[in-house]
Amino acid sequence: MAALLEDNKTFRTPDDIDTSKPKFYVLDMFPYPSGAGLHVGHPLGYTATDILARLKRMQGFNVLHPMGWDAFGLPAEQYAIETGTHPKITTLKNIDRFRSQLKLLGFSYDWDREISTTEPEYYKWTQWIFLQLLKRGLAYQAEVPVNWCPALGTVLANEEVVDEQPMRQWMLKITAYADRLLEDLNDLDWPESVKEMQRNWIGRSEGAELQFSVVDIDGLERDVKITVYTTRPDTIFGATYLVLAPEHALLSAIVSDAQRKDVEEYKELASRKSDLERTELQKEKTGVFTGCYARNPANGTAVPIWVADYVLGSYGTGAIMAVPAHDTRDHEFALKYNLPICGVVTPDNGSFSYFEKAYAGEGTMINSSSPASGLDINGLSSKDAASTVIKWLEKTGNGMKKVNYKLRDWLFARQRYWGEPIPVIFLDDTGECTPISEAELPLTLPELDDFTPTGTGEPPLTKALSWVKTVDPTSGRSAQRETNTMPQWAGSCWYYLRFMDPRNSEALVDKEKECKYWSPVDVYVGGAEHAVLHLLYARFWHKVLYDVGIVSTKEPFQCVINQGIILGEVQYIALRDSDGNLVSADSVDEMGSFSQESVPEDKVIKSGDSFVLKDNPNVRLIARAHKMSKSRGNVVNPDDVVSQYGADSLRLYEMFMGPFRDSKTWSTSGIDGVHRFLARVWRLVVGSPSVDGKFKDGTVGLDGEPSLEQLRCLHRCINKVTEEIEGTRFNTGISAMMEFTNAAYKWDKLPRLIIEEFVLLLSPYAPHMAEELWSRLGHSSSLAYEPFPKVNPAYLKESTVVLPVQINGKTRGTIQVEKSCTEEDAFKLASLDSKLSKFLVGKSIKKRIFVPGKILNIILDAQSAKVGQP
Repeated sequence: MAALLEDNKTFRTPDDIDTSKPKFYVLDMFPYPSGAGLHVGHPLGYTATDILARLKRMQGFNVLHPMGWDAFGLPAEQYAIETGTHPKITTLKNIDRFRSQLKLLGFSYDWDREISTTEPEYYKWTQWIFLQLLKRGLAYQAEVPVNWCPALGTVLANEEVVDEQPMRQWMLKITAYADRLLEDLNDLDWPESVKEMQRNWIGRSEGAELQFSVVDIDGLERDVKITVYTTRPDTIFGATYLVLAPEHALLSAIVSDAQRKDVEEYKELASRKSDLERTELQKEKTGVFTGCYARNPANGTAVPIWVADYVLGSYGTGAIMAVPAHDTRDHEFALKYNLPICGVVTPDNGSFSYFEKAYAGEGTMINSSSPASGLDINGLSSKDAASTVIKWLEKTGNGMKKVNYKLRDWLFARQRYWGEPIPVIFLDDTGECTPISEAELPLTLPELDDFTPTGTGEPPLTKALSWVKTVDPTSGRSAQRETNTMPQWAGSCWYYLRFMDPRNSEALVDKEKECKYWSPVDVYVGGAEHAVLHLLYARFWHKVLYDVGIVSTKEPFQCVINQGIILGEVQYIALRDSDGNLVSADSVDEMGSFSQESVPEDKVIKSGDSFVLKDNPNVRLIARAHKMSKSRGNVVNPDDVVSQYGADSLRLYEMFMGPFRDSKTWSTSGIDGVHRFLARVWRLVVGSPSVDGKFKDGTVGLDGEPSLEQLRCLHRCINKVTEEIEGTRFNTGISAMMEFTNAAYKWDKLPRLIIEEFVLLLSPYAPHMAEELWSRLGHSSSLAYEPFPKVNPAYLKESTVVLPVQINGKTRGTIQVEKSCTEEDAFKLASLDSKLSKFLVGKSIKKRIFVPGKILNIILDAQSAKVGQP
């Protein structure tokens, strides 16, 4: 059936579509095709988007659901270096592997729109976008300190442990879009946690820049000023020392001779740490005194200047005024090096001990007045004090109001072969950088046999001498091509647009298709690890293209959903002491002195919230699960699962494991449950197999009109499944279908209308089996575009109610009655109820109080007629 659907291009989205119909563009974050292929964690998001796509098709939407490959990148190049295999060959092989695995799982992608970032027809437009950035001054070259990895021969991200050295690099001015990137987050249907991560990465803060004059150890003012940035100008009187980043440009100029050796050694140590290591809040603060001081402009006090690696040269001015009474990091540093702590903000709810810990909140200003400077903010609120200080700074020339960002321009060059060539040349005689003509695009990668790093920082493309040497077509002067390539981020920044119009050789995307229909992406699904950089870079490029007039929306992705991680199977660990005796994990504080051994799952039982040995329940085990990886040996291949259970069982199990956004632990034994459910559905419709294990053609007898109860059962299921798919609560949608199946097994007859509707409900989750059942039900074409069942609200109204029954005003039980039930019928049901009858038999009734659908109250009286007596 899957092959037939592919041959018929069942899921192809035609170029010419009826734009009067609603659209639904659902997109997966397209994968990097690694040599390892898929593991069972990958299909989680792909299954979810496929269920959504299938639902929307059946609801009459035009659906765009494509797939492609983010195929440039360092892993393929490293493999090429190690094996001598050209990265193009490896990449194509890996893509073939990924594609076959995805098709095995029945995902309804439009494979006619398949793209790869490594195809010249694709990266022609990546290069075109770069030229637009260059035209607008958003791409520029700079000599910047970068994280150079000699082993890999390329620049890496700040977060990695590397060696830093200055290099000429291409940069993209993402900072020019910082405010728009921040403001437009508010209108997006994204997880609040993702939006907050983007806000923190952009890091907009309002404060002030202040100038501190440097003075020497004798108090003499030097002709040097240090500019600091602070978000709390109200605390200026509490600044008791300054801190410079180790890479600050003025550090070498101000350090005293006595301290120079210590400072240089400290700078060397700091250069070996990543930004993340340096700013880790839990790490012990370190620093060195420079031997110089700076004069606080507010009170004239000379405060010591220190160098410390918890201040980064890339943020603000690379220098801070340290206010230990009101900043936790400054407080820790001051305590360690015995520096003054001066409280200048008191909480509104009382006093505070500034020597015990920092008070970082707002309050009322104290100790903040100087007749000499003319600045007095005592008694003001923090907010009013900050405004007053900024006005004073600007009036006296000591500083100004400043908006700052943590966001830095995007380093856009890599010293490697397997990436998009940057479409510029450099004239030999002047070194002038000139963009190549758009008509010359794509500038294709030259064929190289040697991809190894040069070891000098020069990219591998420098070895392609005949490609590097060129001529400027405008002037006829000799020139050389740029030999750096673009980072892997480049191709993934705009691929969602190319899917709208993948074969257009004249434009990045046809405006009619983009502007008037497909944009923006309605649902974008991927891992939370892409919550910051990929989404931020894609939004930046999209806004540039919006300004250029290529796209019609300000944002590319209206709704972003992060699926949870599927962890490897739980591993059970037993501990043994030095004598070889088993030790219960709950009695151990430190595991270092105990040996560990794996315990098979069949020797483990659960006891409360813990796991223990089946043969010795007193021994508690350690149970843990890890992210799937080759190094841990806990990868589960989906091909193996499909071979044993079928693709629909894998799809269903991944959706049934728990809430879509939560992390979950894989259990191969757990797949048995959903496999049995699908088998029950099959037998419900087809019947039981014969003695030889084969099933007859067609279905069981499906006759008669559905009863009211059957219709109610069906429409409860329709309502629940529809709501849960649209709310991406896939696991509870499956539960609703399981409940329906349980009810259907109790019916004496199975009406065709009921079963056909149920098969359609099942089809987004288990398309292979649903298509087969649909065929057995007598349909000759696919159910992919059959109308999805619609709920009839009339069948959701319950005809019965639970009626409380009171005896002498005290509730003694309940009975199930029809909503139209009379008082007499309710009384008869209560008399027959086993729990209620014991209060009535042999007793007399004085009166009955009946409120239809609400309550029955029976008042007993010895003088009234007796129940059950003649």
